[in-house]
Amino acid sequence: MISDGIEDEEKWLAEGIAGIQHNAFYMHRALDSNNLREALKYSAQLLSELRTSRLSPHKYYDLYMRAFDELRRLEMFFKDEDKHGCSVVDLYELVQHAGNILPRLYLLCTVGSVYIKSKEAPAKDVLKDLVEMCRAVQHPIRGLFLRSYLAQISRDKLPDIGSEYEGDGDTVMDAVEFVLQNFAEMNKLWVRMQHQGPVRLKEKLEKERSELRDLVGKNLHILSQIEGVDLEIYKDTVLPRVLEQVVNCKDELAQFYLMDCIIQVFPDEYHLQTLETLLGACPQLQPTVDIKTVLSQLMERLSNYAASSPEVLPEFLQVEAFAKLSSAIGKVIEAHVDMPVVGAITLYVSLLTFTLRVHSDRLDYVDQVLGACVKKLSGGPKLQDSKATKQVVALLSAPLEKYNDIVTALTLSNYPCVMDHLDSGTNKVMAMVIIQSIMKNDTCVSTSDKVEVLFELIKGLIKDLDGPPEDEPDEEDFKEEQNSVARLIHMLYNDDPEEMLKIISTVRKHIMTGGPKRLPFTVPPLVFSALKLVRQLQGQDGDVAGEEDPATPKKIFQLLNQTIEALSSVPSPELALRLYLQCAEAANDCNIEAVAYEFFTQAFVLYEEEVADSKAQVTAIHLIIGTLQRMHVFGVENRDTLTHKATGYSAKLLKKPDQCRAVYACSHLFWVDDQDGIKDGERVLLCLKRSLRIANAAQQMANVTRGSSGPVTLFVEILNKYLYYFEKGNPQITSAAIQGLVELIKSEMQSDTNTQDSPSDAFFASTQRYIQFQKQKGGAMGEKYDPIKV
Repeated sequence: MISDGIEDEEKWLAEGIAGIQHNAFYMHRALDSNNLREALKYSAQLLSELRTSRLSPHKYYDLYMRAFDELRRLEMFFKDEDKHGCSVVDLYELVQHAGNILPRLYLLCTVGSVYIKSKEAPAKDVLKDLVEMCRAVQHPIRGLFLRSYLAQISRDKLPDIGSEYEGDGDTVMDAVEFVLQNFAEMNKLWVRMQHQGPVRLKEKLEKERSELRDLVGKNLHILSQIEGVDLEIYKDTVLPRVLEQVVNCKDELAQFYLMDCIIQVFPDEYHLQTLETLLGACPQLQPTVDIKTVLSQLMERLSNYAASSPEVLPEFLQVEAFAKLSSAIGKVIEAHVDMPVVGAITLYVSLLTFTLRVHSDRLDYVDQVLGACVKKLSGGPKLQDSKATKQVVALLSAPLEKYNDIVTALTLSNYPCVMDHLDSGTNKVMAMVIIQSIMKNDTCVSTSDKVEVLFELIKGLIKDLDGPPEDEPDEEDFKEEQNSVARLIHMLYNDDPEEMLKIISTVRKHIMTGGPKRLPFTVPPLVFSALKLVRQLQGQDGDVAGEEDPATPKKIFQLLNQTIEALSSVPSPELALRLYLQCAEAANDCNIEAVAYEFFTQAFVLYEEEVADSKAQVTAIHLIIGTLQRMHVFGVENRDTLTHKATGYSAKLLKKPDQCRAVYACSHLFWVDDQDGIKDGERVLLCLKRSLRIANAAQQMANVTRGSSGPVTLFVEILNKYLYYFEKGNPQITSAAIQGLVELIKSEMQSDTNTQDSPSDAFFASTQRYIQFQKQKGGAMGEKYDPIKV
């Protein structure tokens, strides 16, 4: 059926073109022989082909263009009175005798163009006559093309400022009146097209109507080109008359297209000065009109106008552009009750973009837009529509991109309220955008109030939000999110200790709600941030005069103790133990013995009760020994207690090699190579002898289980410890003891010829070379090493 219709149309078009070509041939012959009567006869027959109703607009346009080309040639003939010998006034009368109305009016418009150019009659009279006469054709397609022809041939003959047709009573207002009248009639014809066919073909008719829209819009373009249309004429005459047509036609397609035309063709400064009138028409449009696109384009044009020159910005303030746009959007949303949420939010995104570009210094305007969005979203469930969610993210991202500073966004009271309407997943996405903005711009958030607002914004990353349970998050994504929060904590800083303590307390309050999975990521950066403050306050252990709630190391250590305690109960004992030791070291630097002892106590309790894995125990005991060795704050009693604990736990490790290494590491607890450090040679020797016994036991155990004594690595390691203390001047470590240990290793290696352990052999060989090197070096050290034979 459809293919048959298309074939029929092609046939009718071909017939029409053939008719035009046939009559054009005879018309050309008449023109060449200067025969006016014959020329008019054949031109009328040629134009009769345009009377068809069987062609679609697209095909009719092809036919019209053929006829248009012939009319241009006919017009050239009409201009030359010497050829046809008839005055233009008589010619104007003569063509009106054509038999059919459509050819008659095309000829009349053609002669009318020549008539105006001859200036034998005022342009306004001829134009008025033509625009009135054209009412005789009421068929939508034929009428639209006829009036389009009238607009085309008259556009360069309008009485305009600086035009040759101005004067003698012809004014710009006459030109405006003519174009407006032609526009009004064309719009009526265009709207009427929708009623020209059966309802089942409505979609096809709408498509055909859409193809003809530029014929109607051309009138508005002509209006915008008239030099004499200044702001006053536009404001008082042009815009009200055009908007009257737009509103009264009550047609969705026409209203959308014509509003778009008005915005695109007229100057930006006119829009700015007539904003109230233009926006006043928006709520009166049909509910189905895509008003959000119209308003968005208007705001985009005004934004670009403001960006083009700083001088125009006062005009925006003068006309209260923001207030008018904000009010208009509110009225449009109220008038269009069925407008989806995404439509309303899109309008607010456009308004916010306009505000940020034109009034970037007015944060109250930005907050007002966000507040209006909150009002629209409130009362309903959290957003599920992906398009609406995307628009909300755009709305929230705009201030971050504009100001490159989250601190500015934190002053917007409605910003968190908008985020509350996002679903959990999108809330996290937006929180990541905020953190990335802080990182990218290296922003320092420096007050506890702003930190409070910031953590309220990113709460989707910090704790599980209320609502239906989410799917288990991807492990990699979760780690990335929590690492971002950890990095963020380091961006919160203030030089003032009081304010910094408030910031730490605020962060702690929020991250403690994070649950067992999040705390291992978020507690360590908080602890190190607090320790940084402790070192800043180093030496202050009393109250600060004049401060109601002073920041002191003791107070911060109390906070840290509670924080790490929460981490140890997660459970994450290894991490908690490391943090306790870090705090103990900081307390040592502040010379607060009681606090340092408490942290060590907590670390030992964790080691005893929570650290069960043998590898974790080895790591933990070495951390404890290393930290304890650096402590100088402890008195004899406390140091002995802790040292005894450390050596005791070292000897109780599961594997003998681990025991051995931990015990000889404990020797460093009795020999600190500082000016005031402890130097207890006897207890060092005791630790080394004990480690030697454990190493010997390990060798015997290996002999029993494997049939060979195993590698001598442990003995070589102990030998190196002996050499260290020997060089440091420990009187208990003698050259004879070292010699005996060297002989022991050699005999062990000889007795176990079956086992080839190249790393152990290389280690021992390297140690021997070192001893040899020290002997050859001479001096006091050389003399010291001289008795040792390798």
